[in-house]
Amino acid sequence: MTETIFALSSGAPPAGIAVVRISGPAAGQALLALAGSLPPARRARLSSLRDPRDGALLDRALVLWFPGPDTATGEDLAELHCHGGRAVIAAVEQALASLEGLRRAEAGEFTRRAFTNGRMDLNAVEGLSDLLAAETQQQRRAALLMAEGHFSQRVEQWLRTLLNLSAMTEAALDFSDEDDVPDDGIETRIGQGVRILAEDVRAVLASPSAERLRDGVRVVLAGPPNAGKSTLLNRLVGRDAAIVSDVAGTTRDRIEVPAALGGTAFLFTDTAGLRGETDDAVEAIGIDRARGALEAADIILWLGPADEAPREDAIVIAAQCDRHAKADRPGLPLSAVTGEGMDRLAFMLLDRAARLLPGEGDYALHQRQREGAARLHAHLTSAQGSDDLLIVAEELRQARHAIDLLTGRAGTEDMLDRLFAGFCIGK
Repeated sequence: MTETIFALSSGAPPAGIAVVRISGPAAGQALLALAGSLPPARRARLSSLRDPRDGALLDRALVLWFPGPDTATGEDLAELHCHGGRAVIAAVEQALASLEGLRRAEAGEFTRRAFTNGRMDLNAVEGLSDLLAAETQQQRRAALLMAEGHFSQRVEQWLRTLLNLSAMTEAALDFSDEDDVPDDGIETRIGQGVRILAEDVRAVLASPSAERLRDGVRVVLAGPPNAGKSTLLNRLVGRDAAIVSDVAGTTRDRIEVPAALGGTAFLFTDTAGLRGETDDAVEAIGIDRARGALEAADIILWLGPADEAPREDAIVIAAQCDRHAKADRPGLPLSAVTGEGMDRLAFMLLDRAARLLPGEGDYALHQRQREGAARLHAHLTSAQGSDDLLIVAEELRQARHAIDLLTGRAGTEDMLDRLFAGFCIGK
């Protein structure tokens, strides 16, 4: 990469301080042009920033100089910590744009350079993306672990073990036709090593889903028409998201509402009332969609007869307890109108969600990461099940390739383009 890029890397103005980042081979020259000299490496210095075109004073700012490659992007890097007014930022950016070899950064370009220059792997990049989008503390904690490389360190351990096992396999193959066998028990050791590694990968595959953490635990409210599903949905999310009426069949389609309870993200889905036959074609479509939502649900709140619950793990709700007698009604007595039972329901939802989401100190895997780990596990399982060292050697080679795909050492440009395009300009 020969171009030098710049962008505002802090929040949108106006702000107290604005950080303008410059990365690339001409970063030092740009800093010289505006500040007159380079400060000592990695030490902030107060400088007057001047427009290189006419010498006009732009701002008094802190400037920092980070010579590559030991920087966030792996390149020469400079930062201007200016006052955060819109006019100041615009003037500084115009001055930078006037310098030869400099251009404004594209979305995610700083992070992409860090990835390309080996400062981050693809898993850490995905963690950073999740961190920028985090809305709950749970999302923040899991994303931070991924961005800081906890999963990447686990993958690097796998790679080191694989390289060792591959070397042992090649040694066994090279000496198999000779009397000078390096180790009589080498094949046993290879088999044990592959088994232990496969078990470790399988354990990681049991990690929670990042998509569930990001989008929310899917809670589907279901039951017969006029059971109080929409009223309960509105009470759970704290606003009138669904139309409430005494007329049965008011809800004709799925209504999805994201909300957070106790710092945990949920996606609540109100569904059409379930019943056997209907002459209403629109209602029939709504019932089909309700059944589809039930199949994808993480948690089901069932507001119908307990013996008709669609799953054994459904939370049965004895709804509208302010209107109906509680006797002989199995399930959690609840009134979305008076609030009776709502605290108990919230506790049950959070308890269920805790089993589906990463705990303290755990990270969550994206679908891409899960597929990569599953691919790795499949090759290890094939190697473990073979007595032919040639097959074992090939499966271990394919396992190493699966790790390259997992870390981004091998991959497709279009996937990378989509990932980095989701970042803001200053990242």
